[in-house]
Amino acid sequence: MEHRHWEKANLTTSLLGYGCMRFPTLPDGGIDEARAEALLNTARKAGVNYFDTAYPYHGGKSEPFVGRVIAKWPRESFYLATKLPVWQCDSLEKAQKIYREQFERLGVEYIDFYLLHSLHTARYDQAKALGIVDWLWEEKKAGRIRNFGFSCHDNAAGLEHILRDQPWDFCQLQYNYLDTDDRAEEIAGDRGYALTEELGIPLIVMEPIKGGTLANLPADAAAPLTALDPDASAASWALRWVGSHKNVHLILSGMSAEEQLADNLATFAQFRPLNDAEMDAVAETARILHSRIKIGCTGCRYCMPCPMGVDIPDNFSIWNKLGMFGQPDAVKQQWAAHFPDAEKASHCVRCGRCEAVCPQHLPIRTALAQLQTELDDL
Repeated sequence: MEHRHWEKANLTTSLLGYGCMRFPTLPDGGIDEARAEALLNTARKAGVNYFDTAYPYHGGKSEPFVGRVIAKWPRESFYLATKLPVWQCDSLEKAQKIYREQFERLGVEYIDFYLLHSLHTARYDQAKALGIVDWLWEEKKAGRIRNFGFSCHDNAAGLEHILRDQPWDFCQLQYNYLDTDDRAEEIAGDRGYALTEELGIPLIVMEPIKGGTLANLPADAAAPLTALDPDASAASWALRWVGSHKNVHLILSGMSAEEQLADNLATFAQFRPLNDAEMDAVAETARILHSRIKIGCTGCRYCMPCPMGVDIPDNFSIWNKLGMFGQPDAVKQQWAAHFPDAEKASHCVRCGRCEAVCPQHLPIRTALAQLQTELDDL
């Protein structure tokens, strides 16, 4: 198992970390605890020593379940990470209440990596103003937190605001070979990665396979990769791309099935950074995927709010997913079962307010009508 050393913290983690937000589930939606525990045990025996959960994962059931599993392991044999849902904390007292509950759920005396969860500029500034940030540094001094950081869903400018404000022990970002452009509202991209390197802040990467989408590539997009190694999985290419960046200390993967775990363990058992030819092949795959985008929406949300309630960027996100990856069954499920009818493109009355403020000057009204037809036709 590939490991990375954290110089400042003087610890060593497996490069592959286990994300505990996508455990296998039962028909009623609950965690399939027998399968999930077997997955965690298999990962640990293979050398994975970092396990990442959060207060809201699996509807609040992930932390208690993880706590029951790790109670059977020697405490010094693993690193535990969890996160404070700062959007639920309208006061320092509320944050402290959740924090105490997390220790009870997990059954531990200290947490190795504690994160402010899913920050953007406004959310961070509020947590700081409430005294939550200063209080957590005090918790670190008391030894109940060993390393203090945050996960971020903001662009590079927002990330920089947060990064430069505290002497963080680490940060956690979404980073993969498709999400390198920081123009999108929630993606720091290459600029975000460069900032962590410049400031010497160790980086943990989440969504290295973009929620699983980079594990199932259309044949034309996968062609540059399969030409070099027809036996390698698409997921392994995405993970190797991330791991080839020198400031990446850990890569999280939410493995929900035995075959996913096996494939990832094979990738990290004898990890190989990408060479120049392989980097070029991944770049070509990304270019092909980007060329299939239906509309060049960056998710900046200048077009919002729509007076009719249409979530324009989210409509375009689903449509672009269909264009890039195909996967009509998955897109149909997302569109029909999980996307609110009140926010769908069908409610557009073509008023044009969105187009008047769109920095990309996109034909939003025409595109909304087209995507509604295409997605309904699924």
